[in-house]
Amino acid sequence: MRRSWRAAGALAACGLLLGACTGAGHGTGGTPSPDPGTPDTPGTRGTSRDATAPRSASAGRIDAARLPRTAAQARALVRGVIADPELFGSGAVRATPYESDPDTWPVLGDDCAWQPRGLPGDVLATLTRYMEMPDGRGRTAGVTVTVTVHRTALDAAWQQAGVLDETMRCPDQTPASGERLTGMAGLTRLTGLSSSASAYGEGANLYSDDVLRESGDCRGGESGGTFAYYLRQAAYGPVVVSAAACGGQAGKNADGPTVEPVQACVVAMVGRVKLRIGRPAPGGSGTPAPSGPGTPGTPAGKPSGKPSVMEGGA
Repeated sequence: MRRSWRAAGALAACGLLLGACTGAGHGTGGTPSPDPGTPDTPGTRGTSRDATAPRSASAGRIDAARLPRTAAQARALVRGVIADPELFGSGAVRATPYESDPDTWPVLGDDCAWQPRGLPGDVLATLTRYMEMPDGRGRTAGVTVTVTVHRTALDAAWQQAGVLDETMRCPDQTPASGERLTGMAGLTRLTGLSSSASAYGEGANLYSDDVLRESGDCRGGESGGTFAYYLRQAAYGPVVVSAAACGGQAGKNADGPTVEPVQACVVAMVGRVKLRIGRPAPGGSGTPAPSGPGTPGTPAGKPSGKPSVMEGGA
């Protein structure tokens, strides 16, 4: 699904997610700033935080020399970190089609309907994969995972802010004709959407610059029923990863059987990003230093077993 594909431009939501979305020394054009791995300081939204703590998970932990500068480099990074069915455990399989058109970027219109557009200038590469897995009720849940590489961390932060804005503006949304928005053929509506966010250090988010949750119901599909919808999206430096599932009992969005696999997938993909663009650990081992207790060490490629949800329920 392409929910991580939100176009940036959410001034109202920006204040909710970030302390300031501009003026932090980050380029917004094609040339990254000297510190492209550090997004603007996230807002605490009433949460007390140690003033000496890093202002983001990626602050000082990204190796600028390892960041992609071209679309080709970004596409290689995307394919190195994006999840495959094995990450979701036994029973998960590829859907048809398996991958999105990497040159498209859905945009939510004023009518709350998604329409495909070309890639925006701040995006170097993006890719969505569609899968299916058991939903715990004897049916199949549609699953989507997306990885997007922006030119700067600030661009990634704007994308995160855009998610909150879109949910507030359009709690009910319509996918574009033929778009497998949540991996379910024939999906007609997403309804009752709500979202929340946690910056690094808030709640149990100890692994990403900020993490978003979105939930509601998804309607349609081959059976024409209503199911639970859940999305998790996280940013680390200029990279945004997301996973979402449409399946299970409607209304059980926060504790349904698809929630834990979605959470674990996002944590694992962020871990892969860290291994690809992070600074080497002290001692020259070549492995990036962990950014907190929630840092998974899964290398790119096939993971060994099902990842645990290190973020918890926050």
